[in-house]
Amino acid sequence: MRAERQLSPRGSSANVANWGFMKNTRIALIGAGIAGLTAALALQRRGFRPVVYEQAPQLGEVGAGLTASPNSTHGLEDIGLGPGLARLACKPDRAGALHYRTGEVLVDQERGEAALRQYGAYYYQIHRADLHNLQVDAVRANDPAAIRLNHAFAGFRQIGDEVEVSFANGAKATADVVIGCDGIKSEVRAALWGRLPARFTGNVAFRGLVPIERMPPGFKLTPMSGAAVGNKHSMARYLVRDGTLINFAAFAEKSGWENESWSMRCELSELLAEFHDWHESFRVFLSATPPENCFKWALFDRDPLPQWTKGRASLLGDAAHPMLPFLGMGAAMGIEDGVILGRCFEAASTVDEALKRYEAARRERTTMVLLASRAAQDRLQGNKADGYNKETHKNEEAMGLFGYNPRIVPV
Repeated sequence: MRAERQLSPRGSSANVANWGFMKNTRIALIGAGIAGLTAALALQRRGFRPVVYEQAPQLGEVGAGLTASPNSTHGLEDIGLGPGLARLACKPDRAGALHYRTGEVLVDQERGEAALRQYGAYYYQIHRADLHNLQVDAVRANDPAAIRLNHAFAGFRQIGDEVEVSFANGAKATADVVIGCDGIKSEVRAALWGRLPARFTGNVAFRGLVPIERMPPGFKLTPMSGAAVGNKHSMARYLVRDGTLINFAAFAEKSGWENESWSMRCELSELLAEFHDWHESFRVFLSATPPENCFKWALFDRDPLPQWTKGRASLLGDAAHPMLPFLGMGAAMGIEDGVILGRCFEAASTVDEALKRYEAARRERTTMVLLASRAAQDRLQGNKADGYNKETHKNEEAMGLFGYNPRIVPV
């Protein structure tokens, strides 16, 4: 068994003193997903040297897309990824809500330059792996030793003002603070608060990526970003990778299959059977999904935590607020968390103060979004497409979520 100790800034005693007491804080981030790497970059750009411990032997994100609404774009720009986003992400000119049976656009909304004018940041669509790669490269450019692979969290104990973290590979690390960024099945959350019950929602989610070259001549995805309203079914679909791939996430109320893993393959015939009565504008790209790009998972719901922090340990992203995908805000909330965490450590004079600032700044907002994501299922799947309009379209933008800027909100 070996012990690891996090790095502190090197240099003369005078230079180290100039960093200030807090800049020497040993910060352990558990999990190298989108949220954890956002936190790492936000801390690095403010003079800290966090270490990220990742259970996987090598880094890689699942092949799916995500939307970066203006609130999360502000966060990604804060950590220096603005140029990469502009280069790799799609910037839709319009978005809309669609009728599942007719394909009609029920609600039409401007994006593109209109989002920039209104919110100060663009609305982007990006392949999750492309964003993850940008983050990994940026973290390692700042500190080549910042990410430690093959370190599956096994437990921790708090000893005074220090936290000793144990890993499944036999390693141990001593830190001043531990942040669990290890996702919806967080082991850090379980170590802090026990294994909280998860409820099967009765929904199975299907996801896929479809090369645009598999579409028939003249096919056009209109609008570029869309959510479809249906009867016990709903769907989000949009373009990624410079318009070369259609990303979709389709949801169906059904029972009898309750595996929460994102990496389970799905037979294309099952997907098409679930959406057999949908308009051809949806079925044409569903039918073209390459078999190796078709996956499914069961959706489980978890109640919000009344508290994230215990001593020198806290939670971030899905580990803190695992939410259903019906608002498309899961990644955005993790990005916001990461930026706010960095700002709180920069603003505080002690670790305890930083954690109090962080939870106070984030828990109310993320709890509200978690509960709103739960409620959105009925809006999208409650057989309301025939009467759906701008007044009933209570999506994330109508809720005012796009107006949040994690770079400047009070901490």
